[in-house]
Amino acid sequence: MKPNSIIIVLSSLVLVISAWNRNAIPGTLELVPGVEEEPSQTPARRRPFEVVFEDTLYKVKPKYRYDIEGVVVSFRHHDGNSRMHRLSNDHLNMLDVCVVWGSNADPTLLKKLKFWNGIFTCNVQTRDREAWDAFDMYALSNNHLISDEAAVRDSVTDLKIGDQIRISGWLASYGTGTGDERGTSTTRQDTGDGACETIYVEDFAITQKGLSGWRVAMWSSLAALLASLFLHFRAPHRRYTR
Repeated sequence: MKPNSIIIVLSSLVLVISAWNRNAIPGTLELVPGVEEEPSQTPARRRPFEVVFEDTLYKVKPKYRYDIEGVVVSFRHHDGNSRMHRLSNDHLNMLDVCVVWGSNADPTLLKKLKFWNGIFTCNVQTRDREAWDAFDMYALSNNHLISDEAAVRDSVTDLKIGDQIRISGWLASYGTGTGDERGTSTTRQDTGDGACETIYVEDFAITQKGLSGWRVAMWSSLAALLASLFLHFRAPHRRYTR
């Protein structure tokens, strides 16, 4: 087999494997100082207010000023035109993001756990009993992020697993006044239905990108594959006749 053909085969194999694992939590994390701290929550001094998004009027009722920093372990972008959101006329919910902080942000612990987001939930599991005992369920939160600001909504689009983020805004309930109102948890000590924080986001920042070896391998192998295919099809072609 020619060297270029070998590169095509190997890069294709690496591309498939790395793409499958691209959302794995990075093996090393350089934690920013705020990730070690508990979320900050103070009583709200803001009256309920109204916002309009996608031609729908929403009433937002702030409960607490809220700031949280953490490591992203899973997330789910929401399409406001999907069936559930369309039926409830909820276009304001842009993203659910599950984060951990404190001792839970240890990458040696995180790599032993599996996280995933449901429609409105964050789930974690492991077969490692020691890792499960070490994990603090009260240093994890699933956050429903809402905003009518284009700049804020654009800032969440590049989110990746392993990123460290800072969210500032208001723990709030919201609704259209014609349907169900979505509430919010106001403590990190609850679990189950209703335990998620609903945050009206005023500022969202990725404070440290998570450098995933799998994502580096995916893009590197893709580049190698494309270059090899280009050379393959550009190579002179000789036709043999009898």
